[in-house]
Amino acid sequence: MRKLLVLALVGLAAQLVDGALGMAYGVTSSTLLLAVGVAPAAASASVHLAEIGTTLASGAAHWRFGNVDWRVVRRIALPGAAGAFAGATVLSSISTEAAGPWMAAILFGLGTYLLVRFARPLRAPRTDQPPRARFLAPLGLLAGFIDATGGGGWGPVATPSLLVSGRVEPRKVIGSVDTSEFVVAMAASGGFLIGLGTQGFVLPTVLALLIGGLLAAPVAAWLVRIVPAQLLGAGVGGLIVLTNTRNLLRGFDVAAAPRAIGYALVVAGWVVAFVLAVRALRRTRRAARLLAAAEPAQLEPVAG
Repeated sequence: MRKLLVLALVGLAAQLVDGALGMAYGVTSSTLLLAVGVAPAAASASVHLAEIGTTLASGAAHWRFGNVDWRVVRRIALPGAAGAFAGATVLSSISTEAAGPWMAAILFGLGTYLLVRFARPLRAPRTDQPPRARFLAPLGLLAGFIDATGGGGWGPVATPSLLVSGRVEPRKVIGSVDTSEFVVAMAASGGFLIGLGTQGFVLPTVLALLIGGLLAAPVAAWLVRIVPAQLLGAGVGGLIVLTNTRNLLRGFDVAAAPRAIGYALVVAGWVVAFVLAVRALRRTRRAARLLAAAEPAQLEPVAG
C-alpha cells in the first residue's frame, strides 16, 4: 500500500511538471520509477500505458480551449507512433542490465537539455504558419523512438523543436504535442505488449500513476499561473540529471571517490543553470515592464 501511494505521488508530481511546462511527464515519472527500483522496460511500458489516459484527458482539454493545430497533429502523430513502436520493440529485446544504463543516459541527456533550455530566455514565435511535413515527420519519428526507449522524451524533444521553429504560437505547440502524444502512447504500449506480453505492464503501477496524474491535472493548471516555467524547468531538469547521474554511476560501478566528484559537478552545474534561469527571467520581466511603460507614452497626443 505504501509503495502504491508513493507511485501515485510520482504520477502527481510528473503531471504537475508536465502541466506547467507542456513536457516531461514521461521523463519525470520514469526517472522516479527507476529510482525506486522498477526495471527499465517495465517502467517505460507502465508509464506509456498510464499516459494513454492522461494524454487523452489533456488533449481533450486543449481541444476545448482551442490550443490544438490539427495540421501539426496529423503531420507529427503517425511518424511519432512509428518511432515509439520501434523504440518499444528495441527496449523490450534488451536485457535489464543493458537497458538500465541506456535509459539512464537518455534521461540524463533530456534533463541536461531542460537545464540548458530554461537557463536562457524563451523566444516568442515569428509566425503562425505550421511547419511542413518534411520537418515534422523526422522530428516525430525521432521523438517517438527516444520516448519509448528512454521512458519519456516526446515533449522534451518535440515541444522545444517546434518552439524554436517559430512557426506555431506556444499554446498551440503545447496543445498539439500533448494531443498527438495520445497516439504515440498507444503505439508504444502496443510495442511493449508484443515484446513483453501482459506481464510487462505492472498494472498497480499503471493505476497509481494514472490516478496521481488525473488528480494533478487541475492543480497543474493553477501551478502554471504562479510558478514561472523558467524556474520550474531548471529545477526539474537538475533533479532529473542528478537522479540519473546516480543511476549511471551505480550501473557502471564507479568507485566512491569519483562518484562524489561526479555528484559535486552535477550539483554545481545545477546551481549555475538555476542562477542563469533567474537572471533570464528577470531580464524578460524587465523588458516587458519597459515595453508596457513605453506604450502609454506613445499613445499620448502631442501638445500644440
